[in-house]
Amino acid sequence: MYKYVKRVMDFIMALIFIIILSPVMLIVSLLILIQRDGPILFKQERPGKDGKIFLLHKFRTMSTITERDGRKLSDMERITKLGNFLRKTSLDELPQFFDILTGKMSFIGPRPLVKAYLELYTPEQMRRHEVLPGLSGWAQINGRNSISWEEKFELDVYYVDNMSFGLDVKIFFTTLKNVLLRVGINSSEDNTMEPFRGTVKKEEQATVAAGDKE
Repeated sequence: MYKYVKRVMDFIMALIFIIILSPVMLIVSLLILIQRDGPILFKQERPGKDGKIFLLHKFRTMSTITERDGRKLSDMERITKLGNFLRKTSLDELPQFFDILTGKMSFIGPRPLVKAYLELYTPEQMRRHEVLPGLSGWAQINGRNSISWEEKFELDVYYVDNMSFGLDVKIFFTTLKNVLLRVGINSSEDNTMEPFRGTVKKEEQATVAAGDKE
């Protein structure tokens, strides 16, 4: 029952935030446009509920230049000064209010990760897609980039099994506090952690450990 109420709340809150923050989004759009270095928005396919692909929107924070002196630039090297500010203040996430409005995302839920990870999840980890992805989630306020991918996914599944109004309120206000204090939000998951390459099964870990002892 709560999931239906949650959707109505998401729609109303997203609409309110879009109206209130529209001047901020307009200013950010103009600043990115002034840079004359690519489009205003960053768009990328991400898995949503039930693993269905949707187009996620963010304000662009990276330069479109990918190489310099024949060397491929890392994502961190491509972040612009404006982009760095947008990430530190989480302003780059504002266009996702429209993704929430259209029902592709929720305010609270597991963060939508890259499409390539779909084939790497275990069946249990795949359960993170049983609910809509969110702007913030249980994993984001419980370690974010300081914990392993496996721990993140365990927290995501915990949220799926325990989703409630009370838990959403706790995540929402903890996230708001973290944004205001700039705690753990300096960069996105993709740039501060090694890419997820799949979970090694326990029996495989035991084999590797046994091999190391020989």
